[in-house]
Amino acid sequence: MPELPDVEGFRRVLAGHAVGRRIEDVVVRDAQVLRDVSAAGLRKTLTGRKFGEPRRLGKWLLTPLKGGPETVVLHFGMTGSLHWETGEPHRHDRVIFCFAGGELRYRDMRKLQGLRLAADDEALERLLAGTGPDALEVGPLQDVLPGRRQLKAALVDQSVLAGLGNLLADEILWRAKLNPYRKVSSVDDLGPLRTTMRKTLREAVKAGRVPPRPSWLTGRRDEPSGSCPRCGTTLRHGRAGGRSTVWCPHCQPG
Repeated sequence: MPELPDVEGFRRVLAGHAVGRRIEDVVVRDAQVLRDVSAAGLRKTLTGRKFGEPRRLGKWLLTPLKGGPETVVLHFGMTGSLHWETGEPHRHDRVIFCFAGGELRYRDMRKLQGLRLAADDEALERLLAGTGPDALEVGPLQDVLPGRRQLKAALVDQSVLAGLGNLLADEILWRAKLNPYRKVSSVDDLGPLRTTMRKTLREAVKAGRVPPRPSWLTGRRDEPSGSCPRCGTTLRHGRAGGRSTVWCPHCQPG
């Protein structure tokens, strides 16, 4: 599932290739990924226009259109991605933005989320009203994490904190040596957790994804008998907040 580092990578693809260039055409190959906008409406609104500078909020990618109030909003769900390419489209390319010299392609196998067109700033604000602060930009965690919630459940709740999924939440808690089932209120000082989260996110953003390195929990979690990269203890698997969860019982007691 794309998490904050992946979406930041997609933002850079769009910013590096498509911003400021005239949209020659919009080809909707599968309208099932469109949300609250028709294929004809999307094409009419975007053709001849230019993308402004995109920004990210957690797992959302927000791209304003120059010369008007509209914003193209992308959410990548479980399997979405964004690519700058030429040549024959991939079979899972659902929407293609055509430019002179290349195409920006929204690709998604499972089509669980997709593309929206916010008519103005008020519509965009309504769409994002239930989204928490961006995990890379958030201030003190004690101001946003509910004390009664378990740590893992709070971190992956997009209405609490935007951008973290299973891989990042487990990685951050493992690095911070915090058990995923601990209550937020049981942690006296959330400052070190925020520091760990920001460091982990910066490293993952640099890699363009959550990297499956052997030194990361991410690199060991899917092995049949995966062991902790830090102490060698066999990892445990369970569910927290309805999500599959991996932790080290030695490094993350409780």
